[in-house]
Amino acid sequence: MDKHLASTEETEFKTLTERREELEDIGQNCSANPTMGDIINRRFSRRSFIGGSLAVAAISTTVSPLALLTADEARADDASRFDFTEVEAGIDENHHVADGYDADILLRWGDKVFADSPDFDPKNQTAAAQEKLFGYNNDYVGFIPLEGSPDHGLLVINHEYTNAELMFPAFASIVKEKVTKDGKEVEEEKVTLGEYTKDLVDIEMAAHGGTIIEIRKVDGKWQPALDGKYNRRITLNTEMQLSGPVAGHDRVKTPSDPTGKKVFGTVNNCAGGVTAWGTYMMAEENFNGYFGGEIAEDHAEFKQLKRLGAPGGQYDWSKFYDRFDVSKEPTEANRFGWIVEVDALDPTSIPKKRTALGRFKHEGCESIVNKDGRVVLYSGDDERYDYVYKFVTKGTYNPNDRAANMDLFDEGTLYVAKFDEDGTVTWLPLVHGEGPLTAENGFASQADVLIDTRLASDALGATKMDRPEDVQPNPKTGKVYVMLTNNTKRKAEEINAANPRAKNAFGHIIEITETDGDFASLSSRWDVLLKCGDPSVAEVGASFSTATTKNGWFGMPDNCAIDADGRLWVSTDGNNEKETGRTDGVWAIDTEGGARGTSKLFFRVPVGAEMCGPCFNPTSDTFFLAVQHPGDAGLATYEKPATRWPDFKDDMPVRPAVVAVTKRGGGRIG
Repeated sequence: MDKHLASTEETEFKTLTERREELEDIGQNCSANPTMGDIINRRFSRRSFIGGSLAVAAISTTVSPLALLTADEARADDASRFDFTEVEAGIDENHHVADGYDADILLRWGDKVFADSPDFDPKNQTAAAQEKLFGYNNDYVGFIPLEGSPDHGLLVINHEYTNAELMFPAFASIVKEKVTKDGKEVEEEKVTLGEYTKDLVDIEMAAHGGTIIEIRKVDGKWQPALDGKYNRRITLNTEMQLSGPVAGHDRVKTPSDPTGKKVFGTVNNCAGGVTAWGTYMMAEENFNGYFGGEIAEDHAEFKQLKRLGAPGGQYDWSKFYDRFDVSKEPTEANRFGWIVEVDALDPTSIPKKRTALGRFKHEGCESIVNKDGRVVLYSGDDERYDYVYKFVTKGTYNPNDRAANMDLFDEGTLYVAKFDEDGTVTWLPLVHGEGPLTAENGFASQADVLIDTRLASDALGATKMDRPEDVQPNPKTGKVYVMLTNNTKRKAEEINAANPRAKNAFGHIIEITETDGDFASLSSRWDVLLKCGDPSVAEVGASFSTATTKNGWFGMPDNCAIDADGRLWVSTDGNNEKETGRTDGVWAIDTEGGARGTSKLFFRVPVGAEMCGPCFNPTSDTFFLAVQHPGDAGLATYEKPATRWPDFKDDMPVRPAVVAVTKRGGGRIG
């Protein structure tokens, strides 16, 4: 099969990370709700029929539907808004950026965060040292200006998870096991981990969480300020507070916390956000994988934990900490799966888990101040067949009183999206007592609705999506972009208007237009901006514009950013030699005019890495990017990674890192 076809369902080899992600992406949604693929198919099949032309129907598989409707008028305005020389797609040991730009390593795993941080010693790691060093697998990156300066601020970074096989020396080994392929028994090599100790688990816990660090531009180059008064590490040992409707509820009380309000740490912080008042939002995604043990089917928490894939048992933390063993402390898992808000300007503050925002596998939590002053936050639930959400605060943002904004996310309404084939999006309120969300259906209070957000959304009939990840509002246009990474398990009978392809290996991007630029609107419009994949392979059905080069197409959209000019940039997760013949990277995408759907490759990561955290400073003359799990390809171990990026030294392991991209001679990116 062509490597650019939908072949990810069966692979001959999987790294430990791929195996872990496969376990996370089973798809726990057994509801009868319509899928986005069904809706897209009905919507655009009908549009093609009305057009009365088989040619239009054929073209619609490779050109976006909106482009078809506007192509004639747009011919005079078909110039791309991006002006840079495209990077050549490919795979090698290093990173690559467009000509005329520098991509400087700013922070690596193990770098100092404080003036008194110890030197990084990868062969003699300790939890105490890791608590003061930059964490592992940087994902979300945000920039908070200090005193309004675009050249001096706080960088806030999530550390999503750990790759023990790449982190710890002499811990992973390559073994052979017998497997059956095509009816024959063959030997296959794979990487396996050694026996965990409490010390190793403690190091992993210290490498999770987040980093807040002051940075400034000196002579055109960014540098961390180790003496910055705001510098902070957030780990599994950081005290946090449950706030909002769930705080104090019996279902979040544990033996160590009878109040149901005090919890330690945050895990699997994937994407995130920065608010208008300068707080740092950390999304908890695949938290279920950190819990072990078993829970009886007749236990009150069994149904909702199963819906979340918990316990996942992907880490050995439950062997040393009872709170991660659901058979011993079944309600501890209910204290994870939230969005954490951190006051980045107060390193002594207690981060708050904002329960009003719902509990699921959050990918992203980008917010925007609506024109009526209310704050709207968007988030995707990153698993195949799960949902897209937005939250609208009850109170309004006060630009003159920061303290007045600090608890805005404790009161408001959480909504889940229902996409219809007529192009509308209806935002359904997750409010106790409304519709099916009643005690008779298992929701005795608003706390139950929020703890069981997935089950509540199932009951409301929300649209099942193809792994919704980042959801990014554009303040310049009133549009919202939804990254849908892929869903290779979608069957032909499950396609719909907003999820148009069976075995959707390459993902797509949905564009939501909020009514009259009102992000709090309860009814919106939607369209497909892009169906991703190789446009030269007809069976893929990609919809990039014909101006997109062989380097410009991509698969698996994951994160995105809007620059100061309102332009869209997309990063990816899952491109590799087998599936797309290229590494992950960042692509610039035109969303308007005749160039709509044109994509250009700006930056690509080294082999084995994922591209995360695209973030601009306020003037868009710096582009911060997070290179996650570099070297994680093939039979990669600490001793033999696929690359030793970014140091390329024999005594240094491969290290995830944040990169600062600037234009030589200055000026805006792109």
